[in-house]
Amino acid sequence: MDNLRFEKGKKMLYKVDGKGGEEVINSLKDIAPDLGKYIIEFAFGDIYTRGGLTLKEREMITIVSLLSMGGAEPQLKVHIHAALNVGISKESIIEAFIQCIPYAGFPRVLNGVNTAREVFEKK
Repeated sequence: MDNLRFEKGKKMLYKVDGKGGEEVINSLKDIAPDLGKYIIEFAFGDIYTRGGLTLKEREMITIVSLLSMGGAEPQLKVHIHAALNVGISKESIIEAFIQCIPYAGFPRVLNGVNTAREVFEKK
């Protein structure tokens, strides 16, 4: 059963994150390979493959969650790439971040916008 979860998750990871997701998993191989396996199986094999939300909705929720959490800019960067990859516009990403101001605060939104700027400049 775990092999099925892993394969399902790997396909979804590639669909959502493309090469960026693969790079994250590969970066863990020498220090925490099980962590990469858990990300693939649980996050992408179990959660991302559920019904009820589109990939755009899932990525929008993910990026605003990471922004609101604060201190997760490397992961936010990966998921901003993923958001763009699944068809979310730069303008929608920034608007979603602005929506977070009353709830997450200006500092976290500024950090998120600056992270988005880095990603947008590379695209």
